[in-house]
Amino acid sequence: MDSTPANPSAAESLHSLLASNHEISEFLNELAKLAASQVIGGENALCGILLSRNKRTTVVGHSSQYAKQLDEIQAGFDEGPCLEAQATQMVLQVSDARHETRWPDYMATVRDSEIRSVLAVPLTLDDKATGALNFYAINTGTFDEESIAHAQRFASLASLAVTVALRIVISEEVAQDRQKAMESRTAIDIAVGVIMAQKACSQEEAFDILTEVSSHQNIKVRDLARNLVASIGKTQPTTVFEE
Repeated sequence: MDSTPANPSAAESLHSLLASNHEISEFLNELAKLAASQVIGGENALCGILLSRNKRTTVVGHSSQYAKQLDEIQAGFDEGPCLEAQATQMVLQVSDARHETRWPDYMATVRDSEIRSVLAVPLTLDDKATGALNFYAINTGTFDEESIAHAQRFASLASLAVTVALRIVISEEVAQDRQKAMESRTAIDIAVGVIMAQKACSQEEAFDILTEVSSHQNIKVRDLARNLVASIGKTQPTTVFEE
C-alpha cells in the first residue's frame, strides 16, 4: 500500500498558511503564490492581490515582482479587470489582450508585455474591505470555464482566510491606537500636574492653560505636553500601567 501523502488540498494549504506566524504582507504574498500555483500552475503562473480598505486601493500581495508591477500599473491607471471585479463583485476575463477594448490605458500597457490572458476574481470580504485576485498568463485563451470555476472556488476559500487575517490586523491596529491614546493621556495628565504646581491653580485651569498655549503655538496638546514633561524630566513620559 502506498503510504506517500497526497498533495495538500487548497483548503489545507490555506489553513496551514493562515496558522503560520506570518506578517500580513508576507501572508498575502504567500497566498498569491498559492493561488497562482493552484489555478494556473507552471513556472509562468502570476497572481496579484488588490485590496481596498479605508477608501484606498493597494497592491497587497503578489506571486512575483512582475505580478506586483502589473497590479501597480493597474492601480496607477485606476482602471482594469481587478479593480472592476472588486467594485462589481463579478468575474472578469481577458482572453486576448491584443484585442481587448475595455480599460484602454491599462490594456495598452499589458499589450506591450508578454501577458495575453487575464482573469480577475473578486474576494468576498466583510463590509470594511473589498478585494480581488488577478491572474495573468502569457498564452491567449488560458482561462476556460473549468479554470474559471476552479479560480472561483479558490477565491471563496481565500476570502475566508483574508477576512480572518484582516480582522487580526484590525485588532492589532485598535490595540496600537489604544496604547497611543494612553501614552498621550499620560503626558497630558503629567503636564497638567506640573502646571497646577507651578501656577497653584485647579486641574481645569491648568488644562485650559495647556490648550491655550497649544493654540497660540499651533502645536497639538499631546505634543506640547510631551515637550513640557521632557523639559523637566529629561526624558519622554511613558505609560507605566497597560491593559
